[in-house]
Amino acid sequence: MPTSRTLGALAPLALIGVLLAGCAVLPGRPEPGPAPGSPTRAQLDSLLRTVRVIDARTKAGGYERGCGSGQACVFGPAWSDDQDGPGGHDGCDTRNNVLARDLTDVRFKPGTRDCVVVAGTLSDPYSGRTLTFSRSDAKAVQIDHVIPLAAAWDLGAARWPPDRRRIFANDVTFNLLAVDGPDNQAKGDSTPAAWLPPNPAYHCFYAGKYLTAATRYGLPITAADRDALARIAESCA
Repeated sequence: MPTSRTLGALAPLALIGVLLAGCAVLPGRPEPGPAPGSPTRAQLDSLLRTVRVIDARTKAGGYERGCGSGQACVFGPAWSDDQDGPGGHDGCDTRNNVLARDLTDVRFKPGTRDCVVVAGTLSDPYSGRTLTFSRSDAKAVQIDHVIPLAAAWDLGAARWPPDRRRIFANDVTFNLLAVDGPDNQAKGDSTPAAWLPPNPAYHCFYAGKYLTAATRYGLPITAADRDALARIAESCA
């Protein structure tokens, strides 16, 4: 985490992003109020005033995540190290970078130069539960795009150059979290008006992550998402 001197030098929106990026791993015991590391109401209100709001999400067409023969591969190969964002070109794929960051008690596969994560413990930022990760049951812990790729495509990423889409899909700082696998599957490509973490203690944290990623990439949010996030902000300390 940044020092107090560093924090004082950061602009408010940049500060929120740094705090949230550094708080991806949260305590495993659910709290009655917002989870530790969550942004304040004032910080969320600032983000809500900054982000652009549109009436509704409109299907852009042409979205195809797959990278097999004949597929469009619009965000590049999944978890590619071949991208110019944080964690790129470090010799380790994005999925393992996020696992290594978000898990505790991490064990790596021998001979992989501390890259391939085979075991660890996750304080899940969606359910508040403590989960055990094992590479033999990798789907139990998955990597979530806070702003789903399909949603980002509809909200403007369809017009981005390919390099920017690859960076977004592999952004370990602003848009990726290790989370409970079933919760990630339930979320799908939903945005906050349709899906929120099952544990309300993590709603403030999630709202901050979603809005920070949106402002970082200049993506709008829908009016329905704005209303959902504004309601969350009212409950944040």
